Amino acid sequence: MVLRVKALESLMVEKGLVDLAALDAIVDLFEHKVGPRNGARVVARAWSDPAYKARLLADATDAVAELGYAGGQGEHMVVVENTAQVHNLVVCTLCSCYPWPVLGLPPVWYKSAPYRSRAVIDPRGIVAEFGTYLPVDIEVRVWDSTAEIRYLVLPERPAGTDGLDEQALAALVTRDGMIGTARL
Repeated sequence: MVLRVKALESLMVEKGLVDLAALDAIVDLFEHKVGPRNGARVVARAWSDPAYKARLLADATDAVAELGYAGGQGEHMVVVENTAQVHNLVVCTLCSCYPWPVLGLPPVWYKSAPYRSRAVIDPRGIVAEFGTYLPVDIEVRVWDSTAEIRYLVLPERPAGTDGLDEQALAALVTRDGMIGTARL
């Protein structure tokens, strides 16, 4: 697969169909500027700064933009908070709408028909397949991302992390935790 991609890339550059500098800029974007580490930084800030958390829950698009993450499938964001009583799960039932600036490219399973349908029908079952077993007394809410609104889960802050700084907190955050298929 890697050789095929390189061969196609070389051929497209050679024929003048793709500008190598533009291609390098796209690769740099996905390697260094978008991805789950951005979302982890958003979560860590919310965990450590109550005023930021309030702004994030009130207007996620603006609060996320405060940290420099905006546009490119993140124009209209909503953040939903996991608590001891509520667990949130994000899905796009139509395709794969996903907040790229804070989560990067969607994982293959997120785009799959089984995930998209079962997340709505059996959210407890689907998160259990990811190793997340939710007690029956926890309410599960499923949020359907669309072309107009992209959702991000604010995971519940893990116990025993009060003394950690934002960088250490961000290291605890996973992409799956920000989708809702995992708990931290």
